[in-house]
Order: sequence, then C-alpha cells, then structure tokens
Amino acid sequence: MARRRDPASHPLLLGGLVIVFVLQAFTESRLKTPVFDEPAHIGAGLSYFATREFRVNLQHPPLLKEIGALPLVLIGTRFPISQRDWAAIGDQPSPFLQWQLGHDVIFGNDPDRVMTWSRMPFILMSILLGALLVAWGRRLLGATAATGALLLYLFDPTIVAHGYLVATDVGFAAFAMLFFFALWHYLNHRSAKRLLLCGGALGLVLASKFSAVFLLPVALLLLIGGTRWIPAAVPMRPSTLIDPYASENGGQRIVWCVYALLAMGAVAALVIWSTYFFAPDPFLYIKGMRLINADHDPSYWAYMGGRFKPRFLTYYLVAYLLKEPLPAIILAVVGSWALFRKGASATMDRAFLLLPPACLFLVYSFYSHNLGFRYMIPALPFLHLTGGAGLAFLFKEGGFARRAVATVLCLWTVVAGTAIYPDHLSYFNETACLLTDPGKIGLDGGTACGPLWLDDSNVDWGQAMKQLQTWLRAHPSRQTLRLGYFGSIRPENFGIEAISVGVEDLQRPPSPGTYALSAHIVARATGLLRQQYGDGPGNWLLHARPAAIVGHAYYIYEIQ
Repeated sequence: MARRRDPASHPLLLGGLVIVFVLQAFTESRLKTPVFDEPAHIGAGLSYFATREFRVNLQHPPLLKEIGALPLVLIGTRFPISQRDWAAIGDQPSPFLQWQLGHDVIFGNDPDRVMTWSRMPFILMSILLGALLVAWGRRLLGATAATGALLLYLFDPTIVAHGYLVATDVGFAAFAMLFFFALWHYLNHRSAKRLLLCGGALGLVLASKFSAVFLLPVALLLLIGGTRWIPAAVPMRPSTLIDPYASENGGQRIVWCVYALLAMGAVAALVIWSTYFFAPDPFLYIKGMRLINADHDPSYWAYMGGRFKPRFLTYYLVAYLLKEPLPAIILAVVGSWALFRKGASATMDRAFLLLPPACLFLVYSFYSHNLGFRYMIPALPFLHLTGGAGLAFLFKEGGFARRAVATVLCLWTVVAGTAIYPDHLSYFNETACLLTDPGKIGLDGGTACGPLWLDDSNVDWGQAMKQLQTWLRAHPSRQTLRLGYFGSIRPENFGIEAISVGVEDLQRPPSPGTYALSAHIVARATGLLRQQYGDGPGNWLLHARPAAIVGHAYYIYEIQ
C-alpha cells in the first residue's frame, strides 16, 4: 500500500511559499537603494577579485563579500581604481576608502544593474536557508513542523528585508544552520565523509562573520553531550576520530570528541584560507578579527525606548519582542513547551534547536554594539523551527479550538509578512503601539510607533532614497528642503538637493522649510528632546504631525 503523503509537505504548498518570498524579495531589492553597509561590502569584494589583495574592510571575513562581488566580475563591472593608484594606497588605507570605493563601483557603473546582480546570490542563499529548515525540520520534528517553520521564516519581515542585502547577517544564518545540520547528521550517522562535511560547513560559517567563533563552544558542548545521548554501537570497541562514541568509556569519548572538533577546525582553516585566495599571509583572518568594530564610534550611545546608554543588556530581547511578528513569538513559546513534554523529542534534538540561539542571544547582549535586531538573524531560523513544533502541536494534538488558533496564527503570519511590503526593514509588531498609542496599530503592525523604541537599522538603514525621490517629485514644495539622511551614499546620486540636517540641528525650534527626516534621526532626536523637555511642547518632534511617511522610513514635516 502506498504511503499517504502528509499534506503539509506537498510540493505545491512549499513551492507557493517560496514563490511569494522570491517575488517580495526580488521586487523589493529593485526598489530599495543601497543600505548603509552594502557599498563597503560590494567595493571590498570586487577589490579582492580585481587585485587579489585584502586591504579593504578586513573587519569582516571575505566570503560573503566575494559572493556578492562574483556576479559583478562575471558581468564585467569596472573596478574604479587603476593598478598604479591601488599600489599607492598602501597596506593600511584610510577607513573611509571602503565607502568611497563602494560608491564608485556602484555609481561608476549602472547602479541598478550592479545592485540587482550583487544582491541576487543573497536571495538564493535565503532560499537555501529555507530548504535547510525544511530538510532538517522534517527529520527533527516532522513534515507539519517543517512546513510551519518555513512559513514563519519566509514571512518574517526581518528575513525578507535582509534576505537580499549584500550584508553578513542572513549569510551567517544560512551557514550556521548548515553547520549544525551537518553536525547533527554526523552525530547520528558517524563517518569520515560526514566529519569532512562538518569541517567544510564550519569553515563557511567562520568565513561569513567573525562572531561565528562563539559557536565553537556550542559545537563542543553538543559533541560532548553526545557522550550521554548516543549509545555505543558495538560494545568493547575503541573510540576513534571518525566515531568518538564507539567506546563505552566516557573519558575516551570526551577525548575523541575534542579531537573530532579539532579535525573539523583543520578542514575549516583550509576553507577559510581559500576565501583569502590562499594568501601568503595565513593569519589574515586573525588580523581581521582584531579589527572587529574598528569603524564603530566608541562614543556612540545606543537608543532604546527614549533612553541612551553605552549598551542595554536587554536590547536584543526587547528588539525580538518588538520586531518579530507576534504569531512567531507565540508559536516559539508553545513550541518550547511542546518540545519539553515527556517523549516529545530527544534531548539531543532539543539541544541542537535551543543552544545555538541561546548562545547568540547571550553573546550579542554582552559583547555587541546595539545597532539593530539584524544581529539576531542567525538565531531566528532555530526559533522558527521551534515555532514550527508549536504549530504542529496545535494542529495535530488538539481539538477544533487549537486547530482554529493555529489557523489564525498562520493567517496572521502571512499578513505580517506581506502587508508591510515593500518596507519590511521598518516592521514592528502590534506591541510597539499597544504600549504607546494603540490607535496607530494597522495592517503593518505597530510600525508607526517603531522610532519611539529603537533606531538605526531597526527603522531606517538608508534603503528608501528611491521612494523619497519619487515622493518629492510628486509633491514639489516651494520651501527649502532639509534632509536628515542616514546612510553611506550621496542623496545627490538620486537627484535630491537639500540642506543637510542632523540630530543636533533638531534640538532647537526648527526653521521654516520642508523636512524629510530619516526614522533613525527622528528616533534619536525625539529621545534627546525628551531628556530636555520630557513630553512637553519643547519636544516638538513628539507633537508635530508628519505630512507624510515615505517608505516607513522618511518622516515629512512642513514647518511654516
């Protein structure tokens, strides 16, 4: 008798979810201008291919920059610096070179063509990550949970917004998921081939972002945890590098687990070296690691909920509770409970699902700068799998009421992931307004209240210049345009001529004119005004009603 296919795993359903994601990501990528980090990554990546030297943007490993630059090489994009001028730059170029180089690569060629082709591999990488979710989710949790995880992933506004960007976050997430999937597979079916695959995947994740080194202790914990979770296949057989769990002796097992991780590290080192084109200096990776956050301003204080501090230990938790769709949060909680029910899942499977995101939350909370929820993107796929487990529990182990709740949560997820189009980067869930101004809750969740809570890449990262250009052409003003821009490209490239204003300029009563203010600048200026005037009339931004909000990123004020 033929085995009945689980409806949740039907190819048409999975394919339909992916098609919606691709349509949103691709069309949005064509509409959105380069975000803050993209010019630096694109210019640096192209320089690696054009010169075979690694001088620019060493504070990030090269792999993802090379992935973004490879299509540009294939389509013949012109590198803007001659051999002579490149040699004159020297081995320690100015930190500003990366931005100027990226600008010249993008706007010295056809900018739309450069951005489309450079972003294309990242859309494909996002699809790869979705495929990994389904493949691993089926083995861990079953077809319904895997499809649920894919739904949560593909309709997550943060994933859609960052899935096409030439940046490090989604690529790091994809390779982290690949590594832990490979490691889980190796622990369940040990072989030399799977050990090598683990090493290769480890090399890819380490070559995507330096903070991936914090995943090494997690991998070691999981390997050593296997000494308790995995029984000996053949009693009295000694452990080996290929199979650390062959012996029943606990000490032997632990020692060979350490050797196995070292073997993976050796393979990973070769992969990392290959991303530096086997450069004569084998320590470029270490040199780059020492430059982490080299271009960050140490005097810059983070902003959260109207307050400023050097670091908020709760920043990423608050950002998760505000930036993730509420159905995804609810399902992650339900899934966590469902996974810990007696007999629901193996201890090892729970550890693989929960340890990596817990580690990332802790590391970023204590060590990273509070520059955006995007840092937590590598944790999201694991939480989506957990949410998928919650969805499967509601659909399969409950009555009509639970299935109805699950259906509502699925529909809510789809609305959250589509109603904000094409401005996914600025998304906040309903809680953002529920706690401040419930009347502003809409189909786009609580996005209207986002700048009251967070700034930077949570609200605007420079992505809406094309939309602002279109709006300004459709609404010509006789007043002087004053632009509060947050990004790394020049507004003049989009035909926007304006007087530049910054946060400090908004601390006094504004001069007459049309103000187009980035949501990032609105957030910080409102917070600083609150320190001086509270919620009183002196905090003019808090009380001024914008004439329009463009792309959920630019607040337009007409000051007479």
